[in-house]
Amino acid sequence: MDSFAVIQSNLFSPVVLCFFLGCFATFVKSDLRIPESIYSILTIYLLFALGLKGGVELSNTPVEDIWMPSLATLVIGVATPLIAIAVARYAGKLKIEDAAALGAHYGSVSVVTFIAVQAFLKSLEIGFEGFLSTQVVLLEVPAIFLSLLIAQMAKSENSDLTSIRTAMHEILSGRSILLLLGGLVIGTLSGASGYSRVEPFFGAPFQGVVALFLLEMGIVASRRFRDLKSVGVFVVLFGILIPVINSIIGILLGHWAGLSLGGTVVLGTLAASASYIAAPAAVRLALPEANPGIYLTSALTITFPFNLIFGIPLYLKLTQVIKGLLQ
Repeated sequence: MDSFAVIQSNLFSPVVLCFFLGCFATFVKSDLRIPESIYSILTIYLLFALGLKGGVELSNTPVEDIWMPSLATLVIGVATPLIAIAVARYAGKLKIEDAAALGAHYGSVSVVTFIAVQAFLKSLEIGFEGFLSTQVVLLEVPAIFLSLLIAQMAKSENSDLTSIRTAMHEILSGRSILLLLGGLVIGTLSGASGYSRVEPFFGAPFQGVVALFLLEMGIVASRRFRDLKSVGVFVVLFGILIPVINSIIGILLGHWAGLSLGGTVVLGTLAASASYIAAPAAVRLALPEANPGIYLTSALTITFPFNLIFGIPLYLKLTQVIKGLLQ
């Protein structure tokens, strides 16, 4: 399939079209909105289903097949926030608090982007390793901790590391990590036979729930489009170029770890994604002086739509090229 066909396949997938519908609803000032209670249920369903499926795959995966991808993921979790902080601080001339906030967001991961790249690869009939849900958990925490630590160390002698401990507790006890990790443990312990009992609920309906969730994300993201006027050209370029740089790092490490074509695309996309659930909560607690107009607008309004519409097909092409050169 040529590049144009791949992009077309992504743009006209139900997931992306639902995102567009949410954006359109905002532009025409529709009253369309998924109630907060329903949104919470969709979030819980998706996070737990991801962890559960990953755990089932993990139960059938030998340790020797997963340790190298896990090591690659940890390297990504350290490298990507450092790159983001350095670029924001020295190229963008941002305050250390704002640079660290961007590092936390771009070193962490977007679960919805992870779901979207899986749907994209399945539509092209490209397989990928099922245990990659474990890498979502591994990417969620280290980058946030490292970024907050750098910010606190760079500040004056009044730095309070207690705020970091509070923020890390918020992350580890929050529903994102708890549901993903809990699902992984339950899926691993119950295995395929146990999962078969709940598969009718967590299997076929999954893509439909993703579509509804992306509808809401389109509404949320488009409501912040007006903030683009205030963040400046640098933040817009940052929100597009840093994901591409991070994706190349993820692709190279995924190839080194021996992942398949699809698995390498997934890891590259995870590296390119930016958190807008766990990271904002942690940054609000530990770095209240950081400007949410910068880090939220960059992660949610620029990077998320870019990855969803253009980035994922681009990362597939980059993976094909890099694997072709290195093999």
